[in-house]
Amino acid sequence: MKVTLISVPVRDQEKALQFYTGKLGFLKKKDEPLGGGYRWLTLVSKDWQDGPELLLEPAPNHFEPTRVYQDALKEAGIPWTQFDVQDVSAEYERLTKLGVEFSVNPTKMGTVKYAVFNDTCGNYIQLVEELK
Repeated sequence: MKVTLISVPVRDQEKALQFYTGKLGFLKKKDEPLGGGYRWLTLVSKDWQDGPELLLEPAPNHFEPTRVYQDALKEAGIPWTQFDVQDVSAEYERLTKLGVEFSVNPTKMGTVKYAVFNDTCGNYIQLVEELK
């Protein structure tokens, strides 16, 4: 068994696509119409194109429990998911220059360094670097 798809709920798929590709550097993999103006829209890491796909899931727009859960996590400051990076401080600097807003600046905790940013689509996302 292996993970092949990870969903991130977004309220505006096009805005999310622009943010995740333009600022974070993901690549679009699939873009299939689903009806009702929604799409099966997946991305992959440019550094791991055969890795898991990231689905930009429009669930908060049509499934109220998803919207409530997404809002509760964000209000509590809890990230929806995390992305691993080689250097959190370097990513923080790069993304800050692109206008990405961070709720947690690079911080060491035990064997990791992490930071948390706003994806502009309803979520906080955590970046994590394993310290050696």
